[in-house]
Amino acid sequence: MTFKEDKDPINKSLLPSGLRDQLPPHAAHEAAIVEGLINTCELSGYERVKPPLIEYEDTLFSGPGEAMVHSTFRLMDPVSQKMLGLRSDLTTQVARIASSRLGHTHHPLRLCYTGEVLRVMPDDLNPERELVQVGAELIGEDNSLADIEVIYLAYDALSSVGVKSITLDLTIPALIPKLVEEIGIAAEIGPKLRAALDKKDSSAIQELAGNNAGLFTGLIEAAGSWNSSVTKLKALSLPKLVSPILDRLEAVAAFIAKEDDNLQVTIDPVESRGFEYYSGLGFSFFSQGVRGELGRGGRYILNDGDSTGSCGFTLYMETVLRALPEPFSRNRLLVPHSINRDVLKSLRQDGWITVSLFQQVDSLEKEAKRLNCSHIFSNNRPKKLG
Repeated sequence: MTFKEDKDPINKSLLPSGLRDQLPPHAAHEAAIVEGLINTCELSGYERVKPPLIEYEDTLFSGPGEAMVHSTFRLMDPVSQKMLGLRSDLTTQVARIASSRLGHTHHPLRLCYTGEVLRVMPDDLNPERELVQVGAELIGEDNSLADIEVIYLAYDALSSVGVKSITLDLTIPALIPKLVEEIGIAAEIGPKLRAALDKKDSSAIQELAGNNAGLFTGLIEAAGSWNSSVTKLKALSLPKLVSPILDRLEAVAAFIAKEDDNLQVTIDPVESRGFEYYSGLGFSFFSQGVRGELGRGGRYILNDGDSTGSCGFTLYMETVLRALPEPFSRNRLLVPHSINRDVLKSLRQDGWITVSLFQQVDSLEKEAKRLNCSHIFSNNRPKKLG
């Protein structure tokens, strides 16, 4: 049997679900925004690291990486015959680098990163499975000032690239597990109750929490603006064990709200979706009118058996780009094939994008329009098209 070669060009351009080509000018626009975000991190003392795209699954899923098991593509390494994982999150890799390769260096350790990740399935708000992340981690400090630095770093990075109307939502993913343990709810009930709280499912909460349902309902009702939320949380009959968590939340929220009138701060005490490996304060950034989170972060345990204080954030470029204006085309200058190289270098130093011809043409203007150029080089100077 012979197979006929498929010569249909449309089929050759098809990509797997959730993957896409990034075309001009969007690819350059994304790269510029990524560098702008990273530049803010580097100016704040965060040094860039670059983890590999693929790792052994044993290391990729250790510590905070355990939460990413079900979202990670896996494959067999033909060299070592061991299972590998194609990263679905960069934070877990940076945590590995910090605890191993950089474990002996100065602390606090400040690291930043950017790169692509791949997810097995898209989330509810984003159909894409290949995502671009930008983030930073502060390792070796566990206090409210460290939390504040990380939150402000993410906020400043977003503001620096032009994101407007930013809001900050604080959460405390460590609260519910500690509360469930302290009031004696069975271990097997805890995850179900946490899921019910995420969905704000009052009937499920009543069924799972029994006599304590009122306490958990009170936590849901405490969500809102930071000062109102703190007041409601203090009015609840919560065990003293969780007081340090709430004190830390109040300290961070009050400081940020006082320092920046432009940043709206809210609190959701029971939100935990996506914060599974966080062990303290968590936070998310949003922009009014923009679908999805700009990014999220919080405090987590660095690695298995390692209690080093770690706090960081990840920004999601797909959402960040939705919060920004469409990219504009920079001035492109069409230059004749005979132009002197020194002149070309001078034009580029002045900020022009030069597009050189390979042969003489009848009309520079027509050729410029065909090649999407805004200017032509005529009479030894740039001239804007009419």
